[in-house]
Amino acid sequence: MKSDTSGINPAWVRRVVFLLDAVDAAKSPEQLALTGAGFHALKGRMEGRYAMTVTRNWRLTFGWDGENAVDVDLEDYHG
Repeated sequence: MKSDTSGINPAWVRRVVFLLDAVDAAKSPEQLALTGAGFHALKGRMEGRYAMTVTRNWRLTFGWDGENAVDVDLEDYHG
């Protein structure tokens, strides 16, 4: 996994790295239901994707294929 954190708000780096490590270790989306991670399946136009809370509006979002997360992104899909 790439460890370049440039472009990420420095206040978020620890949280983003924690969540990415959890996503990398998981073999299914259900394994990501960590206390405090805010894991949830997305609905509507983003159905089929999942999200974990980084900050109030920002989420780590991703799809799932077999035993791997795919199309991982850091985004504010609320605004």
